[in-house]
Amino acid sequence: MFVDNVKVYVKAGDGGDGMVAFRREKYVPDGGPAGGDGGKGASVIFEVDEGLRTLMDFRYQRHFKGQRGENGKPKNQHGRGAEDFIVRVPPGTTVTDDDTGEVIADLTTHGERAVIASGGRGGRGNTRFATPANPAPELSEKGEPGVERYINLELKVLADVGLVGFPSVGKSTLLSVVSAARPKIADYHFTTLSPNLGMVSTEDGRSFVMADLPGLIEGAHEGVGLGHQFLRHIERTRVILHVIDMSGLEGRDPWDDYVKINEELRQYNLRLLERPQVIVANKMDIPGAEERLQAFQEQLSEEVPVFPISAYTKKGLEPMLREVANLVETTPEFPLYEDEEEEQGVVYKYEKREEPFVISRDDDGAYVLSGPEIEKMFKMTDFSRDESVRRFSRKMRHLGIDEALRKKGAVDGDTVRLLDFEFEFIE
Repeated sequence: MFVDNVKVYVKAGDGGDGMVAFRREKYVPDGGPAGGDGGKGASVIFEVDEGLRTLMDFRYQRHFKGQRGENGKPKNQHGRGAEDFIVRVPPGTTVTDDDTGEVIADLTTHGERAVIASGGRGGRGNTRFATPANPAPELSEKGEPGVERYINLELKVLADVGLVGFPSVGKSTLLSVVSAARPKIADYHFTTLSPNLGMVSTEDGRSFVMADLPGLIEGAHEGVGLGHQFLRHIERTRVILHVIDMSGLEGRDPWDDYVKINEELRQYNLRLLERPQVIVANKMDIPGAEERLQAFQEQLSEEVPVFPISAYTKKGLEPMLREVANLVETTPEFPLYEDEEEEQGVVYKYEKREEPFVISRDDDGAYVLSGPEIEKMFKMTDFSRDESVRRFSRKMRHLGIDEALRKKGAVDGDTVRLLDFEFEFIE
């Protein structure tokens, strides 16, 4: 089965906890703090493996979790960092954040890597908190939580040339005679349900990758028929090979087919029409095809090369392949995602700082604290030690949470909830 779109969950490893420890060595009076830091959690990294051709494996494993770092140790020994979790993906995989739609990575070349979720840093041991005023702190941090997110994986096949056209115009037959690929061929629509790739070699020793893609129909840009399942795979191709049936056996007009397919490409993405296009007039061995080709060329006002061929009898293939090879050599790759910094230099944008906390009311009247910064502080606090609790209280006051609760109407004795923890508001 060819799988080209899947949603998965990734969770990087949390950092290890820092330790509270003191030196207990003979003949060393007042040894002082000696708690080590925790180790870094494992990051989830995607790596391209050219041996993979589909996202099928992600149908059976949709959760990827990195290991947490090792906790700190006595004698100022740091915990061991966890090994990164490597996930292998096929070339041509685009990774996007499910919540924001942001493109995290576009992975195309073998061995290319991208960090999808960063591991949390290790918590600091009590040695880090020693000051002249407090030389022996009983205070440490828990490890930072690793990044977790839902992501969408979308596979867009890596091919130099993409075959487009209505169903049953002979795309699969053409691929089978110019390469060693053996796609399914039958005389009914939508025989091809997934892309097929083939390596094509010309007589002068040049080669390129050709993709036989599922047939287009009217309304494909809106998802009709195979819709986007087809169109996403043509985005990476450099040259479009537009196959048109000149036999007239199905009662369709070749010119009408040509206009409709180009309109679908334009509606899906305007940049698709920037690619050089070669028209392949197929099934020229059928009586009446010559007259239809002549009428088609009279209506063609653009300077698009037209090659009459018969994929069935293998007539006229070599001139067409030479022209396609020339275009592949001279046409640069089309970037799918523009990088403003590369094109225009460094671009500085004003981004509004995310609020460190948000206060809301629950149905039972409790005040609910939420927000990435305050929740991270909470998860990294060791509430089993009084000194850590006092430090957390000071940080809350510094963020302005006490004052914000008063403005919201909180009075002495009201319940304040943060994640699964509840405490009383005290004036």
